[in-house]
Amino acid sequence: MKQCWRWFGPDDPIALADLHQIGVQGIVTALHQLPPGQPWTESDIAARQAVLANAGYNWDVVESLPVSEAIKTQAPEASAHIASYISSLHALAARGIETVCYNFMPILDWTRTSLRAPQPHGGAAMLFDLVDFAVFDLHILRRGNAPSDYPQEVTDEANRVFSAMSDTEKTTLQHNITAGLPGSNDQWSVDDVRALLDTYDGITPDRLRAHLIDFLTEVAPVAQSLGMRLCCHPDDPPFSLLGLPRVMSSTQDYGAVLNAVDVPANGATLCTGSLGVVSSFDGPEFVRTHGPRIHFAHLRNTMRTLSLDRERPNFFEAPHLEGDADMVGTVRALMAEQKRREIEGRSDWQIPMRPDHGQELLSDLGGHSTPGYPLIGRMRGLAELRGIMASV
Repeated sequence: MKQCWRWFGPDDPIALADLHQIGVQGIVTALHQLPPGQPWTESDIAARQAVLANAGYNWDVVESLPVSEAIKTQAPEASAHIASYISSLHALAARGIETVCYNFMPILDWTRTSLRAPQPHGGAAMLFDLVDFAVFDLHILRRGNAPSDYPQEVTDEANRVFSAMSDTEKTTLQHNITAGLPGSNDQWSVDDVRALLDTYDGITPDRLRAHLIDFLTEVAPVAQSLGMRLCCHPDDPPFSLLGLPRVMSSTQDYGAVLNAVDVPANGATLCTGSLGVVSSFDGPEFVRTHGPRIHFAHLRNTMRTLSLDRERPNFFEAPHLEGDADMVGTVRALMAEQKRREIEGRSDWQIPMRPDHGQELLSDLGGHSTPGYPLIGRMRGLAELRGIMASV
Protein backbone atom coordinates (compact mmCIF):
# COMPACT_ATOMS: atom_id res chain seq x y z
CA MET A 1 0.00 0.00 0.00
CA LYS A 2 1.10 3.57 -0.56
CA GLN A 3 2.34 4.94 2.76
CA CYS A 4 0.74 8.35 3.20
CA TRP A 5 0.61 10.97 5.93
CA ARG A 6 -2.07 13.46 6.89
CA TRP A 7 -0.85 17.06 6.80
CA PHE A 8 -3.06 19.98 7.80
CA GLY A 9 -1.50 22.68 5.66
CA PRO A 10 0.88 25.56 6.34
CA ASP A 11 -0.16 25.79 10.01
CA ASP A 12 0.67 22.11 10.67
CA PRO A 13 3.53 22.00 13.21
CA ILE A 14 5.16 19.12 11.30
CA ALA A 15 7.36 20.21 8.38
CA LEU A 16 6.65 18.46 5.09
CA ALA A 17 10.30 18.16 4.18
CA ASP A 18 11.00 16.21 7.36
CA LEU A 19 8.60 13.44 6.36
CA HIS A 20 11.09 12.02 3.86
CA GLN A 21 13.22 10.92 6.81
CA ILE A 22 10.52 8.49 7.95
CA GLY A 23 9.63 7.05 4.55
CA VAL A 24 6.37 8.88 3.81
CA GLN A 25 5.43 8.32 0.16
CA GLY A 26 2.35 10.52 -0.27
CA ILE A 27 0.35 13.30 1.36
CA VAL A 28 -3.26 13.45 2.49
CA THR A 29 -4.49 17.02 2.97
CA ALA A 30 -7.36 19.44 2.37
CA LEU A 31 -8.16 23.12 2.06
CA HIS A 32 -9.26 23.40 5.67
CA GLN A 33 -9.49 27.18 5.41
CA LEU A 34 -12.56 26.89 3.14
CA PRO A 35 -15.92 26.31 4.85
CA PRO A 36 -18.25 23.46 3.85
CA GLY A 37 -20.46 24.43 0.94
CA GLN A 38 -17.88 26.72 -0.67
CA PRO A 39 -16.46 25.46 -3.98
CA TRP A 40 -12.76 24.75 -4.28
CA THR A 41 -11.09 26.49 -7.21
CA GLU A 42 -8.31 25.21 -9.42
CA SER A 43 -6.12 28.09 -8.29
CA ASP A 44 -6.53 27.22 -4.60
CA ILE A 45 -5.83 23.54 -5.33
CA ALA A 46 -2.79 24.42 -7.46
CA ALA A 47 -1.42 26.61 -4.68
CA ARG A 48 -1.56 23.71 -2.22
CA GLN A 49 -0.01 21.38 -4.80
CA ALA A 50 2.86 23.85 -5.27
CA VAL A 51 3.60 23.77 -1.53
CA LEU A 52 3.65 19.97 -1.60
CA ALA A 53 5.77 19.85 -4.75
CA ASN A 54 8.36 22.16 -3.20
CA ALA A 55 8.77 19.54 -0.47
CA GLY A 56 8.93 16.68 -2.98
CA TYR A 57 5.38 15.35 -2.65
CA ASN A 58 2.18 14.95 -4.63
CA TRP A 59 -1.32 15.44 -3.27
CA ASP A 60 -2.51 11.81 -3.16
CA VAL A 61 -5.80 11.95 -1.24
CA VAL A 62 -8.15 14.80 -0.36
CA GLU A 63 -9.26 14.44 3.26
CA SER A 64 -11.65 15.84 3.30
CA LEU A 65 -13.91 17.65 0.91
CA PRO A 66 -16.51 18.23 3.63
CA VAL A 67 -20.20 17.56 3.20
CA SER A 68 -22.13 20.46 4.69
CA GLU A 69 -24.78 20.13 7.37
CA ALA A 70 -27.24 21.54 4.82
CA ILE A 71 -26.63 18.53 2.57
CA LYS A 72 -26.95 16.11 5.47
CA THR A 73 -30.27 17.60 6.60
CA GLN A 74 -31.49 18.56 3.09
CA ALA A 75 -31.92 22.17 4.14
CA PRO A 76 -32.99 24.73 1.48
CA GLU A 77 -29.38 25.50 0.52
CA ALA A 78 -28.54 21.81 -0.02
CA SER A 79 -28.90 22.01 -3.82
CA ALA A 80 -26.48 24.92 -4.02
CA HIS A 81 -24.00 23.10 -1.78
CA ILE A 82 -24.19 19.95 -3.92
CA ALA A 83 -23.52 22.10 -6.99
CA SER A 84 -20.47 23.50 -5.19
CA TYR A 85 -19.34 19.98 -4.33
CA ILE A 86 -19.58 18.92 -7.95
CA SER A 87 -17.70 22.06 -8.99
CA SER A 88 -14.95 21.14 -6.52
CA LEU A 89 -14.73 17.63 -7.97
CA HIS A 90 -14.24 19.09 -11.45
CA ALA A 91 -11.51 21.40 -10.14
CA LEU A 92 -9.72 18.56 -8.36
CA ALA A 93 -9.93 16.31 -11.43
CA ALA A 94 -8.52 19.09 -13.58
CA ARG A 95 -5.50 19.17 -11.26
CA GLY A 96 -5.06 15.38 -11.47
CA ILE A 97 -6.35 14.47 -7.98
CA GLU A 98 -8.47 11.33 -8.01
CA THR A 99 -9.31 10.24 -4.44
CA VAL A 100 -11.62 12.16 -2.11
CA CYS A 101 -12.43 11.08 1.45
CA TYR A 102 -15.48 12.53 3.22
CA ASN A 103 -17.83 11.65 6.08
CA PHE A 104 -21.55 11.89 6.79
CA MET A 105 -21.44 12.32 10.57
CA PRO A 106 -24.02 14.77 11.94
CA ILE A 107 -22.58 17.94 13.48
CA LEU A 108 -19.54 16.53 15.31
CA ASP A 109 -16.60 14.92 13.54
CA TRP A 110 -14.68 12.38 15.60
CA THR A 111 -15.59 12.74 19.27
CA ARG A 112 -13.33 12.30 22.29
CA THR A 113 -13.71 13.43 25.89
CA SER A 114 -9.96 13.63 26.58
CA LEU A 115 -7.39 14.66 23.98
CA ARG A 116 -4.36 13.78 26.09
CA ALA A 117 -5.15 11.04 28.59
CA PRO A 118 -1.98 9.88 30.42
CA GLN A 119 -0.84 6.36 29.55
CA PRO A 120 1.07 3.93 31.80
CA HIS A 121 4.23 4.22 29.67
CA GLY A 122 4.37 8.00 30.16
CA GLY A 123 2.81 9.04 26.85
CA ALA A 124 -0.71 10.27 26.18
CA ALA A 125 -3.65 9.19 24.03
CA MET A 126 -7.06 10.44 23.02
CA LEU A 127 -9.89 8.80 24.95
CA PHE A 128 -13.68 8.54 24.96
CA ASP A 129 -15.46 8.07 28.28
CA LEU A 130 -19.26 7.80 28.18
CA VAL A 131 -19.76 9.22 31.68
CA ASP A 132 -17.71 12.30 30.80
CA PHE A 133 -19.70 12.68 27.59
CA ALA A 134 -22.91 12.42 29.61
CA VAL A 135 -21.60 15.20 31.88
CA PHE A 136 -21.32 17.42 28.81
CA ASP A 137 -24.69 16.37 27.43
CA LEU A 138 -26.68 16.54 30.68
CA HIS A 139 -25.04 19.45 32.51
CA ILE A 140 -23.13 21.65 30.05
CA LEU A 141 -25.21 21.33 26.88
CA ARG A 142 -28.37 20.55 28.90
CA ARG A 143 -30.01 18.84 25.92
CA GLY A 144 -33.71 18.34 26.55
CA ASN A 145 -33.89 14.66 25.66
CA ALA A 146 -30.53 13.73 27.17
CA PRO A 147 -31.82 12.05 30.38
CA SER A 148 -33.65 9.39 28.36
CA ASP A 149 -30.50 8.51 26.39
CA TYR A 150 -28.50 7.08 29.30
CA PRO A 151 -28.94 4.20 31.74
CA GLN A 152 -29.59 5.40 35.28
CA GLU A 153 -26.12 4.23 36.35
CA VAL A 154 -24.53 6.55 33.79
CA THR A 155 -26.72 9.48 34.82
CA ASP A 156 -25.95 8.98 38.51
CA GLU A 157 -22.21 8.81 37.88
CA ALA A 158 -22.34 11.84 35.58
CA ASN A 159 -24.11 13.82 38.30
CA ARG A 160 -21.42 12.85 40.80
CA VAL A 161 -18.56 13.73 38.42
CA PHE A 162 -20.08 17.08 37.42
CA SER A 163 -20.59 18.15 41.04
CA ALA A 164 -16.85 17.70 41.66
CA MET A 165 -15.61 19.50 38.50
CA SER A 166 -13.99 22.91 38.48
CA ASP A 167 -14.98 25.56 35.94
CA THR A 168 -11.71 24.95 34.11
CA GLU A 169 -12.43 21.23 33.87
CA LYS A 170 -15.88 21.94 32.47
CA THR A 171 -14.46 24.29 29.84
CA THR A 172 -11.79 21.75 28.88
CA LEU A 173 -14.39 19.00 28.49
CA GLN A 174 -16.54 21.19 26.26
CA HIS A 175 -13.54 22.08 24.11
CA ASN A 176 -12.43 18.45 23.80
CA ILE A 177 -15.85 17.30 22.61
CA THR A 178 -16.35 20.09 20.07
CA ALA A 179 -12.72 20.14 18.90
CA GLY A 180 -13.13 18.00 15.78
CA LEU A 181 -10.49 18.77 13.21
CA PRO A 182 -8.33 21.88 12.68
CA GLY A 183 -10.37 24.60 10.99
CA SER A 184 -13.70 22.80 11.37
CA ASN A 185 -15.52 23.85 14.53
CA ASP A 186 -12.87 25.19 16.87
CA GLN A 187 -15.03 28.14 17.90
CA TRP A 188 -18.36 26.37 18.45
CA SER A 189 -20.24 27.43 21.56
CA VAL A 190 -22.86 25.44 23.43
CA ASP A 191 -25.52 27.59 21.77
CA ASP A 192 -24.07 26.71 18.34
CA VAL A 193 -24.36 23.00 19.12
CA ARG A 194 -27.94 23.43 20.37
CA ALA A 195 -28.92 25.26 17.19
CA LEU A 196 -27.40 22.57 15.01
CA LEU A 197 -29.17 19.85 16.99
CA ASP A 198 -32.48 21.54 16.18
CA THR A 199 -31.81 21.05 12.46
CA TYR A 200 -31.80 17.27 13.00
CA ASP A 201 -35.18 17.18 14.70
CA GLY A 202 -37.13 14.29 13.17
CA ILE A 203 -34.20 12.93 11.15
CA THR A 204 -34.05 9.19 11.84
CA PRO A 205 -31.22 6.86 10.80
CA ASP A 206 -33.28 5.71 7.81
CA ARG A 207 -33.88 9.28 6.73
CA LEU A 208 -30.22 10.28 7.15
CA ARG A 209 -29.16 7.25 5.12
CA ALA A 210 -31.64 8.30 2.43
CA HIS A 211 -30.05 11.77 2.42
CA LEU A 212 -26.61 10.19 1.99
CA ILE A 213 -27.87 8.07 -0.89
CA ASP A 214 -29.52 11.13 -2.48
CA PHE A 215 -26.21 13.00 -2.23
CA LEU A 216 -24.26 10.12 -3.75
CA THR A 217 -26.82 9.67 -6.53
CA GLU A 218 -25.89 13.17 -7.67
CA VAL A 219 -22.14 13.25 -7.06
CA ALA A 220 -20.91 9.66 -7.56
CA PRO A 221 -21.77 9.51 -11.31
CA VAL A 222 -19.89 12.79 -11.75
CA ALA A 223 -16.88 11.38 -9.93
CA GLN A 224 -17.11 8.25 -12.08
CA SER A 225 -17.11 10.29 -15.28
CA LEU A 226 -14.06 12.22 -14.06
CA GLY A 227 -12.11 9.08 -13.18
CA MET A 228 -12.31 9.90 -9.47
CA ARG A 229 -12.99 7.85 -6.34
CA LEU A 230 -15.15 8.94 -3.39
CA CYS A 231 -14.66 7.11 -0.09
CA CYS A 232 -16.87 7.59 2.96
CA HIS A 233 -15.26 7.49 6.40
CA PRO A 234 -17.16 5.59 9.11
CA ASP A 235 -18.84 7.15 12.12
CA ASP A 236 -16.44 7.86 14.97
CA PRO A 237 -17.43 6.54 17.44
CA PRO A 238 -19.79 4.10 15.72
CA PHE A 239 -22.79 4.70 17.98
CA SER A 240 -25.31 7.47 18.57
CA LEU A 241 -24.33 10.55 20.56
CA LEU A 242 -26.54 13.54 21.42
CA GLY A 243 -29.49 11.57 20.08
CA LEU A 244 -28.13 11.93 16.54
CA PRO A 245 -28.46 9.17 13.94
CA ARG A 246 -25.49 7.16 12.69
CA VAL A 247 -25.55 5.45 9.30
CA MET A 248 -21.96 4.34 8.54
CA SER A 249 -21.04 2.30 11.60
CA SER A 250 -20.72 -1.28 10.34
CA THR A 251 -19.88 -3.54 7.43
CA GLN A 252 -23.64 -3.87 6.82
CA ASP A 253 -24.12 -0.08 6.74
CA TYR A 254 -21.50 0.18 4.02
CA GLY A 255 -23.20 -2.58 2.07
CA ALA A 256 -26.51 -0.71 2.08
CA VAL A 257 -24.97 2.50 0.75
CA LEU A 258 -22.55 0.94 -1.75
CA ASN A 259 -25.31 -1.23 -3.19
CA ALA A 260 -27.77 1.68 -3.40
CA VAL A 261 -25.37 3.70 -5.58
CA ASP A 262 -23.60 0.89 -7.37
CA VAL A 263 -20.83 2.61 -9.28
CA PRO A 264 -17.11 2.01 -8.67
CA ALA A 265 -16.53 5.66 -7.74
CA ASN A 266 -18.80 5.25 -4.70
CA GLY A 267 -16.44 3.64 -2.22
CA ALA A 268 -15.28 3.25 1.36
CA THR A 269 -12.57 4.54 3.61
CA LEU A 270 -11.73 1.60 5.85
CA CYS A 271 -10.92 3.01 9.30
CA THR A 272 -10.03 0.11 11.56
CA GLY A 273 -10.03 2.30 14.66
CA SER A 274 -13.51 3.74 14.21
CA LEU A 275 -15.25 0.52 13.16
CA GLY A 276 -13.18 -1.52 15.61
CA VAL A 277 -14.79 0.12 18.64
CA VAL A 278 -17.69 -2.30 18.09
CA SER A 279 -16.72 -5.72 19.42
CA SER A 280 -18.33 -7.57 16.50
CA PHE A 281 -16.27 -5.76 13.84
CA ASP A 282 -14.10 -8.04 11.71
CA GLY A 283 -11.54 -6.11 9.64
CA PRO A 284 -10.57 -8.94 7.28
CA GLU A 285 -14.26 -9.66 6.66
CA PHE A 286 -14.85 -5.99 5.76
CA VAL A 287 -12.07 -6.24 3.17
CA ARG A 288 -13.39 -9.52 1.78
CA THR A 289 -16.89 -8.02 1.54
CA HIS A 290 -16.12 -4.55 0.18
CA GLY A 291 -12.54 -4.92 -1.09
CA PRO A 292 -13.06 -3.67 -4.67
CA ARG A 293 -14.67 -0.49 -3.31
CA ILE A 294 -12.06 0.34 -0.64
CA HIS A 295 -10.32 3.42 -2.00
CA PHE A 296 -8.43 4.50 1.13
CA ALA A 297 -7.43 3.00 4.49
CA HIS A 298 -6.94 4.55 7.92
CA LEU A 299 -4.95 2.02 9.90
CA ARG A 300 -5.20 2.75 13.61
CA ASN A 301 -6.28 0.86 16.67
CA THR A 302 -8.55 1.41 19.63
CA MET A 303 -8.88 -0.47 22.90
CA ARG A 304 -12.28 -0.85 24.54
CA THR A 305 -12.51 -0.36 28.30
CA LEU A 306 -15.26 -1.02 30.81
CA SER A 307 -18.37 1.13 30.39
CA LEU A 308 -21.66 1.42 32.27
CA ASP A 309 -23.45 1.04 28.91
CA ARG A 310 -22.74 -2.20 27.04
CA GLU A 311 -23.80 -0.67 23.70
CA ARG A 312 -21.46 2.32 24.02
CA PRO A 313 -18.04 1.27 25.29
CA ASN A 314 -15.33 3.55 26.56
CA PHE A 315 -12.13 3.36 24.49
CA PHE A 316 -8.75 4.95 23.94
CA GLU A 317 -6.39 5.26 20.98
CA ALA A 318 -4.08 2.28 21.40
CA PRO A 319 -0.70 1.63 19.76
CA HIS A 320 -1.30 0.45 16.21
CA LEU A 321 -0.59 -3.22 16.93
CA GLU A 322 -1.97 -3.43 20.47
CA GLY A 323 -5.69 -2.62 20.26
CA ASP A 324 -8.84 -4.63 19.64
CA ALA A 325 -8.73 -4.52 15.83
CA ASP A 326 -7.05 -7.40 14.00
CA MET A 327 -4.46 -5.19 12.32
CA VAL A 328 -2.29 -7.98 10.96
CA GLY A 329 -5.27 -9.81 9.47
CA THR A 330 -6.70 -6.60 8.01
CA VAL A 331 -3.42 -5.55 6.39
CA ARG A 332 -2.98 -9.08 5.01
CA ALA A 333 -6.48 -8.88 3.47
CA LEU A 334 -5.78 -5.43 1.99
CA MET A 335 -2.54 -6.66 0.45
CA ALA A 336 -4.40 -9.61 -1.09
CA GLU A 337 -6.98 -7.18 -2.49
CA GLN A 338 -4.17 -5.11 -4.00
CA LYS A 339 -2.74 -8.20 -5.67
CA ARG A 340 -6.16 -9.10 -7.05
CA ARG A 341 -6.52 -5.59 -8.51
CA GLU A 342 -3.05 -5.69 -10.01
CA ILE A 343 -3.80 -9.00 -11.74
CA GLU A 344 -7.10 -7.57 -12.93
CA GLY A 345 -5.23 -4.63 -14.45
CA ARG A 346 -6.81 -1.86 -12.39
CA SER A 347 -4.93 1.43 -12.59
CA ASP A 348 -5.84 2.10 -8.94
CA TRP A 349 -4.48 -1.22 -7.71
CA GLN A 350 -2.34 0.40 -5.01
CA ILE A 351 -4.44 1.40 -1.98
CA PRO A 352 -3.34 4.59 -0.22
CA MET A 353 -3.12 4.19 3.56
CA ARG A 354 -2.03 6.28 6.47
CA PRO A 355 -1.26 5.68 10.14
CA ASP A 356 -3.89 7.47 12.16
CA HIS A 357 -4.39 8.92 15.64
CA GLY A 358 -1.05 8.00 17.13
CA GLN A 359 -0.28 8.36 20.81
CA GLU A 360 1.78 11.33 21.98
CA LEU A 361 5.26 10.07 22.81
CA LEU A 362 8.64 11.62 23.68
CA SER A 363 8.95 15.05 22.02
CA ASP A 364 5.25 14.97 21.05
CA LEU A 365 4.39 15.60 24.70
CA GLY A 366 3.76 19.10 25.99
CA GLY A 367 0.57 20.08 24.21
CA HIS A 368 2.11 21.40 21.00
CA SER A 369 1.03 18.51 18.75
CA THR A 370 -2.25 18.54 16.84
CA PRO A 371 -4.50 16.26 18.94
CA GLY A 372 -4.51 12.80 17.41
CA TYR A 373 -1.81 13.68 14.90
CA PRO A 374 1.57 13.72 16.67
CA LEU A 375 4.83 13.09 14.86
CA ILE A 376 6.48 10.37 16.97
CA GLY A 377 3.32 8.38 17.66
CA ARG A 378 2.35 8.21 14.01
CA MET A 379 5.94 7.53 12.99
CA ARG A 380 5.93 4.52 15.32
CA GLY A 381 2.62 3.41 13.85
CA LEU A 382 3.84 3.76 10.27
CA ALA A 383 6.97 1.72 11.09
CA GLU A 384 4.87 -1.05 12.63
CA LEU A 385 2.44 -1.09 9.71
CA ARG A 386 5.33 -1.10 7.25
CA GLY A 387 6.67 -4.15 9.07
CA ILE A 388 3.38 -6.00 8.57
CA MET A 389 3.35 -5.12 4.88
CA ALA A 390 6.93 -6.28 4.46
CA SER A 391 6.19 -9.58 6.18
CA VAL A 392 3.15 -10.19 3.96
